[in-house]
Amino acid sequence: MPAQGRGSRLARKPGPRGCGRRPGSHTHHRSLWERRSASGHHGPGTGHLRQGRLRVGDRDDSNTYISMKLKAAAEIGINANHIKLPNTATEAEVLRCITVLNEDPAVHGFIVQLPLDTDKPISTEKVTNAVAPEKDVDGLTSINAGKLSRGNLGDCFIPCTPKGCMELIRQTGIQIAGKKAVVIGRSKIVGSPMHDLLLWSHATVTTCHTKTTALAEEVSKADILVVAAGKPEMVKGEWIKPGAVVIDCGINHIPDSTKPNGKTVVGDVAYSAAKERASYITPVPGGVGPMTVAMLMQSTVESAQRFLEQSQPGKWSIQYNQLSLRTPVPSDIEVSRSCVPKRIGHLAREVGLLSEEVELYGQTKAKVLLSTLKRLKDQPDGKYVVVTGITPTPLGEGKSTTTIGLVQALGAHLNLNVFACVRQPSQGPTFGIKGGAAGGGYSQVIPMEEFNLHLTGDIHAITAANNLVAAAIDARMFHEQTQSDQALYTRLVPLISGVRKFSDIQIRRLQKLGIEKTDPGTLTDEERNKFVRLDIDPATITWQRVMDTNDRFLRKITIGQSPTEKGFTRTAQFDITVASEIMAVLALTDGLGDMRRRLGKMVVASSKKGEPVTTDDLGVTGALAVLMKDAVKPNLMQTLEGTPVFVHAGPFANIAHGNSSVLADKIALKLVGQEGFVVTEAGFGADIGMEKFFNIKCRYSGLRPHVVVLVATVRALKMHGGGPTVTAGVPLPKEYTEENLQLLKIGCSNLGKQIQNARTFGTPVVVAVNAFKSDTEAELQLVIQLAKEAGAYDAVKCTHWAEGGKGAVALAQAVQRASQEQSNFKFLYNVELPVVEKIRIIAQQIYGAEDIELSSEAEQKVLVYTKQGFGNLPICMAKTHLSLSHDPEKKGVPTGFILPIRDIRASVGAGFLYPLVGTMSTMPGLPTRPCFYDIDLDPVSEQVNGLF
Repeated sequence: MPAQGRGSRLARKPGPRGCGRRPGSHTHHRSLWERRSASGHHGPGTGHLRQGRLRVGDRDDSNTYISMKLKAAAEIGINANHIKLPNTATEAEVLRCITVLNEDPAVHGFIVQLPLDTDKPISTEKVTNAVAPEKDVDGLTSINAGKLSRGNLGDCFIPCTPKGCMELIRQTGIQIAGKKAVVIGRSKIVGSPMHDLLLWSHATVTTCHTKTTALAEEVSKADILVVAAGKPEMVKGEWIKPGAVVIDCGINHIPDSTKPNGKTVVGDVAYSAAKERASYITPVPGGVGPMTVAMLMQSTVESAQRFLEQSQPGKWSIQYNQLSLRTPVPSDIEVSRSCVPKRIGHLAREVGLLSEEVELYGQTKAKVLLSTLKRLKDQPDGKYVVVTGITPTPLGEGKSTTTIGLVQALGAHLNLNVFACVRQPSQGPTFGIKGGAAGGGYSQVIPMEEFNLHLTGDIHAITAANNLVAAAIDARMFHEQTQSDQALYTRLVPLISGVRKFSDIQIRRLQKLGIEKTDPGTLTDEERNKFVRLDIDPATITWQRVMDTNDRFLRKITIGQSPTEKGFTRTAQFDITVASEIMAVLALTDGLGDMRRRLGKMVVASSKKGEPVTTDDLGVTGALAVLMKDAVKPNLMQTLEGTPVFVHAGPFANIAHGNSSVLADKIALKLVGQEGFVVTEAGFGADIGMEKFFNIKCRYSGLRPHVVVLVATVRALKMHGGGPTVTAGVPLPKEYTEENLQLLKIGCSNLGKQIQNARTFGTPVVVAVNAFKSDTEAELQLVIQLAKEAGAYDAVKCTHWAEGGKGAVALAQAVQRASQEQSNFKFLYNVELPVVEKIRIIAQQIYGAEDIELSSEAEQKVLVYTKQGFGNLPICMAKTHLSLSHDPEKKGVPTGFILPIRDIRASVGAGFLYPLVGTMSTMPGLPTRPCFYDIDLDPVSEQVNGLF
């Protein structure tokens, strides 16, 4: 008898056991949506949970099903989303949409509405199998179908219509095991999975179809009959075995003049006759359809439950690499190649990045889009750690190695979400005297040759952008010197299709000049003169050309010597690319808009009236932003043990602030989550890199560090205690290779001063004693003792160079404990103070100077920059890193000295003034035997050899 209402039900033949719907068969469960197959029977689809459905085209039947599912989902509190693609959507667009849903952790299941209503050729098989099996609540992927056919019912999703049919059969109370079951239909949606489900429930199953001979005879044997053939009333009532359970999955329309629309809906079974013989039978409509919806909802809930069981909130599902440690430790390049890196796309997924947020550069590096920050804006930040060091020897004390060792320990050994954020090295030192900068030993970023060479081309982009500005400066001076105002105006605002029009950047220049006009024809002669002439004073040009190679012979050059330049020559120079202000802008920007604004504010010279001339005045800002649009995206790499690393920006640590990018730090802090860690490194010693990290980087980023890790070595501390000079490439004197506690104790004064410097900013300090094989245990313990007495929160011995993350576990645990301490972070000075006073505070409180002394040139610059409105910028001191003072020969903790300031320059776009202390070069030279002597390429394997 026909059933009433909306729930799934079986109609039961009247008899002694009663009639109508069985108790409990009415359900209010709902699904994302149903789909109807081309063969005419109900079937599950594929969609997105929160919840959702992906539909291509605008079929009426699909719209009906989707509307029903949206309403049902809302009734039971499921958040259902309906994603509509036009019927012009391509296969690639559909697959991209599926990828987004696969990767969205808030989506626990989704279905694709079939059939796809599209004008384009789209493979239904490819689309179906693109759905992640763990979100395939329709159960239609080959993986789920394969598991079902093998009987792995607890480890797969079952298609919703067969699953609903099984539930209806169970509701009758009959024992399925041992029964004779007949399934009519062999579709992947209903027939085939229905056969498998009955078989694994121990029924004897026969599958028939429209071509089966003696179909009536087969049907007459069935204790359980499931029909999904898509043929109206194909199964006759007299075929039914008395007492059989009949499940009719068909939905067919036949003509009916009594209906307003001229048709009526019937199933695949002749219902009126069949119900007289069957013990239970599903009506059409109102039988299988609602149960399909209910099962889709159930599968969605099951998917969410599995997700919660398998994931720890806030924890990445990440696999770490196991190191095969060797003694003695091989060369860095050998160690690097001993570990096969994970595919970078896989690592990106492990740390929660979506495919659409990652641009792959081969298999080992990728760029991460800034849209990630927008997606994660509500995610709490993790713990922020900066690695710095004592005043180093020329050999360096292992800050990079410690940074990598620490993140390997936090991740691979303490199972915490952790990111390293490091600078990209310049190719100048790589081919010059320093070699690679990827860390060392068993604490490296890999592949080291990719890290140390071109990476993704950011430094080349900076070179191009910087030199475009340099070319624009000289070209503009040349044209102004050789043309009249009218000629300049005609060329700067040319006729295009008979019309002159100012560009946007020219409108900004007019506004800067106080000219509120937009019609080029209305400017007076005086206004035209102001507009076309920057009137640059060549003596004030601070912008230099750059290249990413050490070349001492470009430190001073003469340009403009060709006859075509008509005698307009001037003295200029080349800097190394990482000294460009554009690199500092990249490191401090917080987005594309901010970067474009900073690029436009860069001051390149002054006019003859003393007014600042900017890149915006040159008209080059937009072009710079275009050149830098990819460089602004952080680069993703990995450590030897498989923890993620952002490699982004590499500003000089003397004339710039020497820290990796704000953007990399911000994205990493969101990705690691509240209990995770981001470890970044500040260049040079704590008196330089750390001070700038706090006073410049943290001031602009708004980020506040939780812990300072201060790297110290016995070697450097002995040097500060009065040990002989340490020189690169020269064997260490015996004072450094033999135990000498007295020398070491004296030298620990430098460690104490740097601990004090860090604590000045209100942040806990953990000292990492980077152990070398020549260090004795007594020496290491003395450093640890004196560090704690000087105010360090903790001090620990580290062996990460030889042991990887394992050798930094104690450091990681100390950092974790310190991060729980109260941080009372504060800046060293108020930027509103006068320029000279800010310099004096740094010199006295951080370096230990008695006072400062400005040259006449520096005093003049203070007046100029204050007048030009730049006096409230932070200070970026450019001094030697080999001493707390300005004299690299003064070790330990010098006192009573006067710090000489010979000049002051401005990086207005980056946002700081940089006083020059002593003499230094921004273009390094090559040594007698550069590193490139050892670098070569194997033409067969294409491996880079000789990097270290």
